[in-house]
Amino acid sequence: MRIIPAIDIIDGKCVRLTKGDYNTKKIYNENPLEVAKEFEAAGIEYLHVVDLDGAKANEIINYKVLEQIASKTNLKIDFGGGLKSDKDLEIAFNSGTNQITGGSIAVKNRPVFEGWISTYGAQKIILGADFYPDNSGGKIATNGWQEESSLELIPFIKDYQQKGIQYVICTDISKDGMLQGPSFDVYNQILKESAISNGVENSLKLIASGGISSFEELPRLAENGCEGVIIGKAIYENKISLKQLEEFIVNGY
Repeated sequence: MRIIPAIDIIDGKCVRLTKGDYNTKKIYNENPLEVAKEFEAAGIEYLHVVDLDGAKANEIINYKVLEQIASKTNLKIDFGGGLKSDKDLEIAFNSGTNQITGGSIAVKNRPVFEGWISTYGAQKIILGADFYPDNSGGKIATNGWQEESSLELIPFIKDYQQKGIQYVICTDISKDGMLQGPSFDVYNQILKESAISNGVENSLKLIASGGISSFEELPRLAENGCEGVIIGKAIYENKISLKQLEEFIVNGY
């Protein structure tokens, strides 16, 4: 399972929110590149970068930060937040991202998002499935989590599997930044229900996100079949150390 630390950006700074609420912003570092270099020094290869200004503005904003991290580290970056047009995607890839994550666009403008899958291929495009939990699993949220759609989580993912999507970042918004543990049951349900579609076996690369609070949760997510895990506040609040993550990677979970 891949370890993917998160850097969320507002005004060019490394921040964290709680449950996606911009009013809860906490600045952890004025220089995201410093943070990225610390991750790389610990043997981490991957990085999840979210342009929170872009998510609000519906266009890419903090691409200069992306460019700086991509040019001065060897981290493989996935980038999301406000990517709504072909031009946004062009800027993101030209700025050095390896993959992009599309969430709101996958709900609100399916033809554009499906066009990206066709143009760039399933290795480059990640489906962002951010959800508010309910009895059926959850409802997809959009626009920097400011809006809730009527789309159900698992059918939404399965539908995009039919369009070729392989990578899915799935974030339980109710747990994000809460340090109360991830949504194991929901991830298990997704992996179970998406394993076979139209009689064909699928290999969904599910990336867990939201609520990670302790190192002990990581082996469990790996055993459950998650392909990756995004860790944010647990690192910044010293609930999980970079040394622990380094050992996890070395031990090959």
